[in-house]
Amino acid sequence: MVCNLSTLFLNRLLDTPQRIVIHSPHQGSWTAARLFAQSVRLSARLRALGVKTGDRVVARIEKSPQNVALYLAALHSGVIYVPMSMAYRAQELGSFLADSEPRLIIASPSEARLFQQLAPTVPCLTLDVDGRGTLVGETGDPVEIMSAVTTHPESVALILYTSGTTGTAKGAMLTHGQLAAKARVLVDLWRWSEQDVLLHAMPLSHAHGLILSLMPALTSGASVTLLPRFTVEDVLRELPRSTVFTGVPTMYHRLLDDRRFGAETCRRLRLAISGSAPLPVAIFDDFAARTGQFILEIWGMTESPTNTANPLEGERRGGSVGLPVPGVTVRIVNLEGKPVSPGDVGQIEVRVEEQFAGYWRRPDETAAAFRPDGFFRTGDLGHLSADGYLVIVGRSKEIIITGGYNVHPNEVEAAINALPGVRNSAVFGVPHPDYGEAVTAAVEAIPGSQPLSETHMITQLKEVLASYKVPKRMLVLDDLPRHETGKVLRRGVQDRFKGLYDKR
Repeated sequence: MVCNLSTLFLNRLLDTPQRIVIHSPHQGSWTAARLFAQSVRLSARLRALGVKTGDRVVARIEKSPQNVALYLAALHSGVIYVPMSMAYRAQELGSFLADSEPRLIIASPSEARLFQQLAPTVPCLTLDVDGRGTLVGETGDPVEIMSAVTTHPESVALILYTSGTTGTAKGAMLTHGQLAAKARVLVDLWRWSEQDVLLHAMPLSHAHGLILSLMPALTSGASVTLLPRFTVEDVLRELPRSTVFTGVPTMYHRLLDDRRFGAETCRRLRLAISGSAPLPVAIFDDFAARTGQFILEIWGMTESPTNTANPLEGERRGGSVGLPVPGVTVRIVNLEGKPVSPGDVGQIEVRVEEQFAGYWRRPDETAAAFRPDGFFRTGDLGHLSADGYLVIVGRSKEIIITGGYNVHPNEVEAAINALPGVRNSAVFGVPHPDYGEAVTAAVEAIPGSQPLSETHMITQLKEVLASYKVPKRMLVLDDLPRHETGKVLRRGVQDRFKGLYDKR
């Protein structure tokens, strides 16, 4: 069976070529014909450069319509698209490049030198938000209509990096068949149509922004208002013209903090979706009181986007991530893998009809992630109600979810422990009214060293870590609590500071 994901989108563009499919506050409006033309132009360029089916193409460019066109071009060409967040720092990028071994890097012009230093043997071409750069030349190549490269449902379309239980990033391989099936399910589940206008404020390097938000919009023929990043001002300006908004709890919290936000702002909105992090019930209730609408909370992972969702019609239950979506089975098991009774907390496992292909070049970790009967061990803890609603109560993995991003304590601790004067550290998540969880660190100084400055340490970390990984607070302690083996006990410090960000 042949299944190139790009045909799902590009064929839709050809149906109504003069329809506006993307509007950007800075790059103007793009018709379906323009997006199609740029996508096939870039696809032809990739093929001319000798990039072959299955080669990895790393992309790190500013969010823009050009970014969307490049994603479609990579799919069309049969290459594996590896998007990189603009938040990553050089050290992080270097580890991802070493792991993915790309055939080509496409970067914003300002970052070409950085990538040449990080991967000197890999060609690096540039593409800016206006479509200029060495990828297309000064004037751009003529459009060459070419058929999509033949792929199969199990062919890998995307590698998205996700935190692992050891703190080492793993590349989740998402396939053409998996993503096509998910796009169709979401279109049907939320009744997307050509009349919809999606307000898109998520990154295009993240499963939420790329898969949950963008793909059903393109599949259904909806139009997309593409914001370069989330700001309250931009969302307040564009939301009255939008029918769908997808975001993370932090975004909803910041909107609700603005007195201008309310029912009038959401007068055309039919669907507000929240994912990537637990939605506090207070935000769910406040949004309903202010707008008369209920946020539709979902739950998914990089490996399996959108496993459960509150219903479009029916009860949207605050504090719950809803019911399994079509094609997904959810179960709760104990440590031995045996199902528990409704209402009992246990390990959440999912089985998906179109499963991800595993972790890039990590067969042992892939095998360990699955039960023999095909259920995937999510690492989350939760319980199912008698009527099938899932509630997530925590994570068996120690990942911190802050503003919708995953952060592993080990990675941040390694960066802190490399700072002058630091003997050891413990990094943990603390409840935060804005971010859901705030990355927080307790730091132990080397005896006799210069006093540690919280401000100075944070400044140093910003040079080596993405901003969302940098602790909001760094608390200097005389001693960190330890197990009898000498291992630092994160939970001991976490419990001590669990009210650190409470509003006074």
